Amino acid sequence: MPNILDIRRRIRSVVNTRQITKAMKVVSAAKLRRAQDRTMAARPYAQMLTNVLKSLVTRAEIYDPETGEPKHPLLAHRPEQNILLIVVTGDKGLAGAFSANITKAAGRFLESKTGKNIDIEAIGRKGRDFLRRRYPEAAVQTRSLTETEESLDAPAREGERAGAIQITGEHVGVLGKLEFSQARSLAESVIERYEQEEIDSVYIVFNEFKSVIAQRLVVEQILPIEKVGERNVRQSEEMTEEEKKKAKEAAISAGVGMRGAESPADKVAAQFATADVDYIYEQPPEELFRSLLPKYVAIQIFRALLESIAAEHAARMTAMDSATNNATDMIDSLTLVMNRARQAKITKEIIEIVSGAAAM
Repeated sequence: MPNILDIRRRIRSVVNTRQITKAMKVVSAAKLRRAQDRTMAARPYAQMLTNVLKSLVTRAEIYDPETGEPKHPLLAHRPEQNILLIVVTGDKGLAGAFSANITKAAGRFLESKTGKNIDIEAIGRKGRDFLRRRYPEAAVQTRSLTETEESLDAPAREGERAGAIQITGEHVGVLGKLEFSQARSLAESVIERYEQEEIDSVYIVFNEFKSVIAQRLVVEQILPIEKVGERNVRQSEEMTEEEKKKAKEAAISAGVGMRGAESPADKVAAQFATADVDYIYEQPPEELFRSLLPKYVAIQIFRALLESIAAEHAARMTAMDSATNNATDMIDSLTLVMNRARQAKITKEIIEIVSGAAAM
């Protein structure tokens, strides 16, 4: 029979752990609300930019009428030999299998591209650490999103590939205080490499967030642009029913809305490209199209980062809710064991008293 004092100490330890997980759940719920608000605030601009580009496609010659080749380099298709993969994970743990699922999806994508040269841009500490243990680092690093990132160890010699799959950039600590300028900096680097034909295609793997119970893990192609306004999802993995159930319970207990709201500005922006109106542009439509297309790529990356942040907070809220419930169950179980041990001790003492009285 376990010692009652030891059981009490263990119960006290689990109670303290439950207080921590409960507090972390509340903090994650608050951060999730702010992340949802930021995602919603970015949608009208992205929607309007997309629809302006759709409108320009119908009014500008984006393909050469003689050769049929696209006039903008971001629309050019080439045989896919050199690929850039952007992997977006979290910087911190205690979020369940959030980062692990993303790295698994990245691994499946890499397996599907066997025989091709793949450069990896790792966003988030968890993904960076995972990929560092498996793939070498390139000699020349692309620009970082922050100036406080750690230097890479043992790089390959400049001008040589470290391997068929190599890490060319890492961005740690940017998701905590994400700004559009950081996504734009990454987009400019990616666009420059694509225009110089260093890479033939660009993919991004992240956790797409629509609401707490509507998320999916996607691998999306960013470049080349197949069709403006239409996402090119190559791989996707939906939440299981068990995951949706746990997320729903966590959201209800934390007071977080489970449905993604649609802004009135989204409806207005959606009507722009389809309106039967002949717009007058100050600049030629071709010039506007060339200047807005890089911004379209930047907003796609920014959207992916914002949704990944919201999905991470939702995953951490759900994980902490499960941990709190498990701690409560453990406390109940240990309390039952302690009561049985105390009852057995009392019964033993009564038997000893009765036996002593009978012997006199």
